[in-house]
Amino acid sequence: MTEMNDPLAPLLTEIRACRICEAYIPLGPRPVLIADADAPILIAGQAPGTKVHESGIPWDDPSGDRLRDWLGVDKDTFYNPKNFAIVPQGFCYPGKQKSGGDAPPRPECAKTWHPRLIPELKNIKLTLAVGQYAHKYYLSSRRKKNLTETVASFRDFTPDILPLPHPSWRVQGWMKKNKWFEMDIIPHLQQRVRELIG
Repeated sequence: MTEMNDPLAPLLTEIRACRICEAYIPLGPRPVLIADADAPILIAGQAPGTKVHESGIPWDDPSGDRLRDWLGVDKDTFYNPKNFAIVPQGFCYPGKQKSGGDAPPRPECAKTWHPRLIPELKNIKLTLAVGQYAHKYYLSSRRKKNLTETVASFRDFTPDILPLPHPSWRVQGWMKKNKWFEMDIIPHLQQRVRELIG
């Protein structure tokens, strides 16, 4: 499908020109996402980090490398928009918190754009809710009391949604404490990915 014939093209142009939270973000707006109406898998993350802000390519950082390992796919497969739509809660880098980690996604972003964009992704069969902000948005009251319990209860949300932790460097300690993630969830995730994109 060429961009001229793509019904999503005008909406994506609008999103990429968005300046709604310009006054609140330190590096200025640079919305980063990939969306194609044919994609069967939606990766619903949190917000770009500084490396992704610089490159303009979603998950173009060590977190993305870990996520691709979890999915069992290479970069060509991952960045093929016919395979994965990549639509975070916030499209722009939100800055840092006082504690040192990245700030939460700006709330204006999902409220403004997701109700228009997500319904246009008509072929989605699996939503990967990556991180607590995506859990909150996509699972709402179905979330468990914390991220660990939500991820451990993944069978409660299948086959349409699979909650995952965020694959930042911080997840390494969490994975050591929760070995069931690699034993149970990663094989399930990779099997679903193979079913949907081959």
